[in-house]
Amino acid sequence: IVEIEQRREGSRIVKYGVADLAPEAIVEGEIMDRQLVVETIQNLFESREVRPRHVNTGVSGRGVIVKKITMEKLPVGEAREAVHWEAEQHVPYDINDVCLDFQILEQNADPKQMEVLLVAAKREMLAAHADLIRDAGLTPLVIDVGAFAVQNIMTLNYDFAPDEVVAMINVGSEITTINIVKNSVPLYTQDLSLGGTNFVEAVQKNFNLSQSEAEAAVRGEEEVQFDLDQVVRQVGEDLAVGIERSVLYLQTSGENDQLNRILITGGGVRIPGLVPFLTQRHEAPVEVADPLRRVQFDPSLFGSHRPDEVSPALSVGLGLALRKADDR
Repeated sequence: IVEIEQRREGSRIVKYGVADLAPEAIVEGEIMDRQLVVETIQNLFESREVRPRHVNTGVSGRGVIVKKITMEKLPVGEAREAVHWEAEQHVPYDINDVCLDFQILEQNADPKQMEVLLVAAKREMLAAHADLIRDAGLTPLVIDVGAFAVQNIMTLNYDFAPDEVVAMINVGSEITTINIVKNSVPLYTQDLSLGGTNFVEAVQKNFNLSQSEAEAAVRGEEEVQFDLDQVVRQVGEDLAVGIERSVLYLQTSGENDQLNRILITGGGVRIPGLVPFLTQRHEAPVEVADPLRRVQFDPSLFGSHRPDEVSPALSVGLGLALRKADDR
């Protein structure tokens, strides 16, 4: 949870909170223990004394589809009906079972065509998500896409060159989001069912450790007496391949731009050796993003922790907190 306030001189974190969940509470973005998640949210608000009850929240995973499509150029008023028809060709679900939204992007060179960013999410998933937020005593103001929240905070903190192609990657607990962006436009967005939990499970299995011991090792909280690099390479390879496939998809779909930069964030950046491994695997430079680079804060807010130890895990929350209900 992240609470920010907007001042004339910029955004400032007021409060934040992080709570661990039992391993089976959420699996691949699907909530398995609803009551535990509700109580955890309630406890975070109470323990961190967060007063606002209107919140922005994000969804990700298999129930969310983000796709850039090209279609006949139409006035905005006529585009919605046409986008609905086009979506039937691109969304792998019954079109009546999803919520659709779209954004017309900058007009391309073809006077008869336009590019549209299409976002679809399973209606049942959104309803369950909103109900869970309400059960926690909150009012959902905005339901955004996790990858877009990361892009939001990266855009605030970094100046990107014109035509620079940047992969914004957030390694979470259950899901890793990949969003490849050029000129503020998502070229390709994908959620991988891969995150810190996979590293923890691999360490448990390979070295016969308890879950708490494996978590401490993966979070870099304790020195280990075994070859953690072996596991990082093993599981990290799946992440590296996911990035490569995203770039390959762009190239085969007509986007011939090379990847210029990889910004990585999320709690997964604390996994010892993961960032160096990805740096070796990719030609584009890999950088651990700083989501607080242009966000003001009181260092005492983080207690005994250094801000850079905590901030990567706050990227999605920060990006959501910056979002306004009337943003497009």
